[in-house]
Amino acid sequence: MTSFARHVRFSFRLLGKNPGFAAIAILALALGIGPNTAIFSVVYASLLAPLPYPHPDQLVMIWSSIKGSRDQVSAADFLDWKRQASSFQEMAAACGIEFNLSSAQEPQYVEGERVSTNYYKLLGEKVRMGRDFRSDEDQPGKDHVFILSYRGWASRFGADSQAIGKQFRLNGEPYTLIGVLPPGPADRSGLDLWVPLRFSQPELARGNTWWYVTGRFKAGTSLPQAQQEMNVIARRIGALYPDWNKGLGARVEPFRNRFLNPGTRTNLWLLLGAVSFVLLIACVNVANLLLARGVARQRELAVRTALGASRSQLYFQLLAESLTLAVTGGVVGTLLGVGLLKVILVILPPGMLSPESDVRLSLPVLLFTLAITVFSGVLFGCAPALQARKVNPQEGLKQGGRSAMGAGHPLLRHALVVIEFALALTLLSGAALLVHTFLNRTHVDLGVRTDHILTFYLPVPQSRVALAAQTETFYSELLVKLQAVPGVRQAAVSTDTPLDSANLEMPFSVVGKEAPSRSLQRDAAFQVVTPGYFQTFGVRMTRGRVFGPRDTASAPKVAVVNEAFVHQFLGSADPLSQRLSIEQLRNGILALGPRAEWQIVGVFHDVQNGVRLGEAKSPQIFVPFAQSPWPQSTVSVLTAMEPEKMLKAVAAAVHSVDPNLPLANVKTMDQLVYENFTGDRFGMALYGSLAGIALVLASLGIYGVMSFTVAQSTAEIGLRMALGASSADVLRRVLGRGLSIAGLGVGFGFIGTYFIGRAMESMLYGTGVLDWSAFSAVAALLFAAALLACYIPAHRASAVDPIVALRQG
Repeated sequence: MTSFARHVRFSFRLLGKNPGFAAIAILALALGIGPNTAIFSVVYASLLAPLPYPHPDQLVMIWSSIKGSRDQVSAADFLDWKRQASSFQEMAAACGIEFNLSSAQEPQYVEGERVSTNYYKLLGEKVRMGRDFRSDEDQPGKDHVFILSYRGWASRFGADSQAIGKQFRLNGEPYTLIGVLPPGPADRSGLDLWVPLRFSQPELARGNTWWYVTGRFKAGTSLPQAQQEMNVIARRIGALYPDWNKGLGARVEPFRNRFLNPGTRTNLWLLLGAVSFVLLIACVNVANLLLARGVARQRELAVRTALGASRSQLYFQLLAESLTLAVTGGVVGTLLGVGLLKVILVILPPGMLSPESDVRLSLPVLLFTLAITVFSGVLFGCAPALQARKVNPQEGLKQGGRSAMGAGHPLLRHALVVIEFALALTLLSGAALLVHTFLNRTHVDLGVRTDHILTFYLPVPQSRVALAAQTETFYSELLVKLQAVPGVRQAAVSTDTPLDSANLEMPFSVVGKEAPSRSLQRDAAFQVVTPGYFQTFGVRMTRGRVFGPRDTASAPKVAVVNEAFVHQFLGSADPLSQRLSIEQLRNGILALGPRAEWQIVGVFHDVQNGVRLGEAKSPQIFVPFAQSPWPQSTVSVLTAMEPEKMLKAVAAAVHSVDPNLPLANVKTMDQLVYENFTGDRFGMALYGSLAGIALVLASLGIYGVMSFTVAQSTAEIGLRMALGASSADVLRRVLGRGLSIAGLGVGFGFIGTYFIGRAMESMLYGTGVLDWSAFSAVAALLFAAALLACYIPAHRASAVDPIVALRQG
């Protein structure tokens, strides 16, 4: 250790004597280590960190499963599971809910959940203030209590501790605030309020699969054991209720995976692989710098050997220098990583990570940074250290300072630059594929107009519109008020906006082609719309008609479907002669009872719905709002001027109908389209930044090699020019050597381009794994960077004075 400490002190003195070399090497390492630190912080928090609950390995999600796909659970199935399963300590259900919170200023829209009273006991999370739900608070008359997130308590109640125990009006009814959760997952969930879950009679229908079910194993139970038991229970329920549960299974999954998209997990690992490439390029760059510097130090190393230093001592001295350089670069890289992490958290798409993902610079992340720092130091330090072990003291002392510069391993340095260019091309190709995908998505036909449309959501309480007739009356009056506002050209009500219209899926059958059981019926995205919807969004009809004033509640039930529905379910049959059998929506509730038949009266051009832009459109069914009223709906207003300028007038029209209603999620359609590209922009920003760093490092690498080569070859260049070579000949020779190195890198990078295309295949749209236009563009960019990097040393070589050069030789 004493010897190593002496080596480290000597290393710092050497770095101080060569500040230019030290600055370049430390910057290169920081550019490699910083992004790794930032991305690993996200990966660790999302995929590797233990969940912030006691015994997290016991927590699972339990889903309904049919045909290999998971789905939410019906209340009846949840209650059966809870009674029959012996593998679990606890089971709890949850479902999203919206509230209008009355306040002195204006009503506030609050998103929350209805949860089983044992939900927080199951998770093992204790309230920060107040108390948890009691077991009897799921009973009528006792369920008007609520718990707030810490964020909600601070933002909506000013962090007032006196608010605990007070009553507040939610959806017009008195509720008592009994507790506040600690800061953590609840704050990152986007939800603010939780109330006890009490199932209503209609909700107990087995067709109402609205619930998320969480479970905690008993000690000693494994996931396979629990899955086996749930399979038995699911088959038993299927035999008892074949109409609804035939073919319906249960899937037990780790709690961590509950809402994290599998594509997100893949993308996070890909990002970590990409930043590893950047670190590898940085290490190759520094190794090249150290090799060049090692050639210049051969006389020094020869003297050390002559004075008795062993080859092992020289090896460890140079390795200590590399580690010193790496640690310094690691410190700077960590500081850079902190800044990059803040930027990533700002541009991170909302809801991309699970609420349990606490992304920060934690101890495991710092240990990871230390590990890659040490690894980097050993990696780029091995080549010069091994080179030092081969020093011949007699040759080094005999040749002297100048001619000793001709020693070294130019082929190794050139090979390292080839590796840099191959890795840089791989990253650039990945970024180019994402750019091409983004451009392709921007040209997708949405099927609707997006300009001059203002949208907002109305969380109308069920108590306000208890009957279907009340719902229809409320929205009819609202539409009359809105269309009377100056500047409003058209207004419509629907369950969702076009870009998000696959949230409500309904099982259906074509009359005459019924499925053997309801659980095996096909599903389609279901929308309830007023007649003005088609004019507001400019939806094009390809056959039949749109809804009109005569499609009232008492008129024959009618529906329109999209082209994707016809193609997938009706084939060559005339769609206007088909009828659909669908469970009725009774004022916001999927009700049991006689199924209604809906005559198809029109087919509309595919509208972009809740799938990613460019992906195949989902089959859709539209029915008239008057024939299936839905209380909590979206209002869309087509305006003659900029929609933002109409907001106050539109809000006044809404409040003239009901002053206690907040306008929630107020956005223009252009904003919704912009938000739809958030994930694409995030990927482009990260991969593009990493590719840019790789391009800079690769350019610096070839510049350094060519500069060193020119310095090594000064005497040779002078001799060639003295024998008649022109400056242009020298320029072409040096440029040719540099570009040949870059060309080899591009050639090997083509292999990496293929593999990164395969890895990113799920993220691409409108482009193949090998996109020749993207590959050609990035290859041309790399060649241009190499040409620029080589030109400076080539120009310097062409300007050499032959006499001066020969004297130096």
